[in-house]
Amino acid sequence: MAKLSKLEIDAGRDVQERGLAARLHLDLPLLLFLLLLSAFGLLMLYSASGQSVVQVERQAIRLGLALLLMIAIAQLSPALLRQWSAPLYLLGLGLLAAVLLFGEQSKGAQRWLDLGILRFQPSEVLKLALPMMLAWYLSLRPLPPRLLDILLASILIALPVLMIAKQPDLGTALLVASAGLATLFLAGLRWRLILGLAALAAAAAPLLWSLMHDYQRQRVLTFLDPGSDPLGAGYHIIQSQIAIGSGGLYGKGWLQGTQSQLEFLPERSTDFIFAVIGEELGLFGILALMLLYLAVILRGLIIAVQASDAYSRLLAGSVTMVFFVYLFVNMGMVTGLLPVVGVPLPLISYGGTSLVTLMLGFGILMAVHTQRKSLQRE
Repeated sequence: MAKLSKLEIDAGRDVQERGLAARLHLDLPLLLFLLLLSAFGLLMLYSASGQSVVQVERQAIRLGLALLLMIAIAQLSPALLRQWSAPLYLLGLGLLAAVLLFGEQSKGAQRWLDLGILRFQPSEVLKLALPMMLAWYLSLRPLPPRLLDILLASILIALPVLMIAKQPDLGTALLVASAGLATLFLAGLRWRLILGLAALAAAAAPLLWSLMHDYQRQRVLTFLDPGSDPLGAGYHIIQSQIAIGSGGLYGKGWLQGTQSQLEFLPERSTDFIFAVIGEELGLFGILALMLLYLAVILRGLIIAVQASDAYSRLLAGSVTMVFFVYLFVNMGMVTGLLPVVGVPLPLISYGGTSLVTLMLGFGILMAVHTQRKSLQRE
């Protein structure tokens, strides 16, 4: 039998290694962590919703659609994403302007656009469009960015953040701002500038307070002293802390939580589902969940570090940091360490809009990872 050449052997290995996941441009470790989190979320949603099979089925359908969108985005090249960065950002600003002019009002806020066949929240677009735009802008310039580039990038961040805060939607404005600031930080923002910006933000706090709506001020005051209105504004935080504290180390058991099952805990299947986890699974259940989240974050950062160009590195890193901010803000507000701003627990809370946005972000991570693998084979 004739000996195979080294080229033929390498080609055979490449075919073997390129299984279904590789052909679909999927990163298996990241996909595994996401599926574990999603399955855990459906399990806890069944308990938090009062054993509602209908609600779990709806969330499973949304999750399936979000996964399909993630796979679709993973097929795109970072070069194509780069081309779409500026148009998508401008489209997002246009949609935010449309919301302010003739968006739907609900519960005192104007956040939605109804196109007849589709009703959606345009601010979600900016959670990805802003870091894409900043990554494109900064990757074309020397890094770390110069002062002029930082000022122009700050304007790009401020425009959508102010428009979203005007709706008002403080939680989404916070997430969009964090996406932009994370991109700036990853571009090599110097610590002196970071400390200077922090001091400037502290100095502007009185002005920000005067611009806040009454209910937003009330949230801050309740955060500082939940006991001042235990049956009103402070009710959510107090009941959440009771639920988490009563879980102890091992929890009361799945479906056995008193605060959640007896409906003392409000919004238990959406923003406050973390309190249900703490009550029913205890500290060890929370630690297991946090380990899964940590695995997702570390995998995202590894993909960012290994990216082949500045645009991909900045975009992958900022998408990962947005996921971290989702997690940090939700856990902070549920435990009383941050004011309540209506940010869901990623991949766990009931809902579709934020789920789709997060999965699209993970699709971008997989697209970046695919490009690096393709370059390695070449």
